[in-house]
Amino acid sequence: MRFFSRFLAVTLAIVLLPAIMVMAQSDAILPGENLVVEGIPAIPSSLTETVERYTQFRFASLLSWHPTRREMLISTRFGDVPQVHRVKFPLGSRQQITFFPEPVYGASFQPTQGDYFVFSKDVGGNEFNQNYRYDVASGNVTLLTDGKSRNSGGVWSNKGDRMVYTSTRRNGKDADFYVINPQVAKASAAPTPEDRLLAQVESGGWGAADWSPDDQKILVQEYISATESNLWIIDAASGEKKLITSKTGNSKVSYEAGAFSKDGKGLYVITDRESEFLRLAYVDLATQKHTYLTSQIPWDVEEFDLSDDGKLLAFVTNEDGASVLHLLDTATGKEKALPKLPIGQVSGILWHPNNQDLGFTLVAARSTADVYSLNVTDNKIERWTESETGGLNTANFSEPELVRWKSFDGKTISGFLYRPPAKFTGKRPVIINIHGGPESQFRPSFLGRLNYYLNELGVAIVFPNVRGSTGYGKTFVDLDNGFRREDSVKDIGALLDWIATQPTLDKDRILVTGGSYGGYMSLAVATKYSDRIRAAIDIVGISNFVSFLERTESYRRDLRRVEYGDERDPKMREFLQKISPLNNASQIKKPLFVVHGQNDPRVPLNEAQQIVKTVRNNKVPVWYLMAKDEGHGFSKKKNVDFQFYATVMYLRETLLK
Repeated sequence: MRFFSRFLAVTLAIVLLPAIMVMAQSDAILPGENLVVEGIPAIPSSLTETVERYTQFRFASLLSWHPTRREMLISTRFGDVPQVHRVKFPLGSRQQITFFPEPVYGASFQPTQGDYFVFSKDVGGNEFNQNYRYDVASGNVTLLTDGKSRNSGGVWSNKGDRMVYTSTRRNGKDADFYVINPQVAKASAAPTPEDRLLAQVESGGWGAADWSPDDQKILVQEYISATESNLWIIDAASGEKKLITSKTGNSKVSYEAGAFSKDGKGLYVITDRESEFLRLAYVDLATQKHTYLTSQIPWDVEEFDLSDDGKLLAFVTNEDGASVLHLLDTATGKEKALPKLPIGQVSGILWHPNNQDLGFTLVAARSTADVYSLNVTDNKIERWTESETGGLNTANFSEPELVRWKSFDGKTISGFLYRPPAKFTGKRPVIINIHGGPESQFRPSFLGRLNYYLNELGVAIVFPNVRGSTGYGKTFVDLDNGFRREDSVKDIGALLDWIATQPTLDKDRILVTGGSYGGYMSLAVATKYSDRIRAAIDIVGISNFVSFLERTESYRRDLRRVEYGDERDPKMREFLQKISPLNNASQIKKPLFVVHGQNDPRVPLNEAQQIVKTVRNNKVPVWYLMAKDEGHGFSKKKNVDFQFYATVMYLRETLLK
């Protein structure tokens, strides 16, 4: 299994950030030319003296092993955005290879010779990714896709002569499968012999997983919702599809990942079939029999990778938010003992073709994301990158505390609380930071510049995992679907009750914030509990579910309807209009800060514009920050820095007074 793009999306979203322009002749920090700033007071340049070091964290993640040498490609940022770098040995220098004004997403070596790699990037955060070939010897970069459609990164064949990827080039909506020879292909609007259409599909939820050992078949996933997906096999020559998974009764079943066994007779998959949690299983292709390999672990398996010789399966479990790395012998079905890793998140596990070195990315509360490898013959762990931390001693950063509270219906909801240092006495103000998705989960991690709020402002931060979050079983994921949408908002109401019982937390100084779906949640909390909060921050959030569903990009519209409800149904449309923050904006009585990217394909800019206009008409203070060169969240350092400075000002004005 060679997945093309492996890196920490949620973690990088916190820290892919760079420098702000401070004019020497001015006492204010001036926004970049691509930023639209409304209602935000002048930010004094002196602010940079206290916050600057918190903007200098770097992160690194593993992208690809070289097929014949013990070296790797990683992602990290030296300038404004992350780029591809090469590291030739543990803690070796990070040699930057790509130099673009936009972030580079993923990179994957050609798997037999390694004389070129394929990478992906978009423009301005529009997520219409294009694939490129980078020739190592010459440094030449060649566009492989049409330059217009949305394309996935691709999965290599075992021989390394082809990649399979998805593209919306046919109609802008459906993620069809294409097979390309990257060595000779060049960009073309129409299929060519070197880049041919393999199979047409419906919806944007399709993706490739693996090639069979003889490269005659391709395993693909059809994503329907967070709790339902299928696996198919496509004939690599004819494009004929065959469904290989099925429901058990009326229950929805999810298949999160898959790979062919070394003999091609079966599949290793991650599935919640006949289980509340995702398990690792072996599926016999002849009989469809599922043999479950991790039933003894009552937690989700979230990713795995099979060694090239097929003898070892490395996999990661999510155990109450913390990652645990496992190693399974495929012949005996028994686990091998591994050295204990720090509590945090392990991701992007990837075998080197030597079948000994397992690479991965590790991030923890006191350690930025960095790349490591484990030699499974002697259990030796080696660190490949050591990312900068702005000169700050991260050993003193706050560790997360798992907390739980009862919600309105008696269900237990959990989250993670980061407390400020002991030097701050008395009851502390609180930020409630709600994750997006909603099919996601806050995991204990390095908070990046959010540590400034803890260490310098003395603010506590709570990250709740309300109903609808992943990691707690498939029943929990579905608890906020359709007409139950506001139940997750009530979970935050119960959190407000819990905060009021805590002797070290100040119930009268609470700010709520979140991004994407978390932005909707922040707006919803501001409408329902305005008298219990000081302020709200909405980052790329949904303000009206109907306008959102009608305007989100077509390739993802049906997938979102499964989660939120179909706005074309009259009863559902009426309900969605009823609960949308835009239609309840008169209840927002406290200041609001709205952040959005002009090129956002997921939550269109209109969602921000309409809530800003409506709340302002109600004579409530609104700060507004929009970036013309960003999409679903800011990724360019100069933009994120200004957002950070403005947020510090906002906290001082609303939460700390």
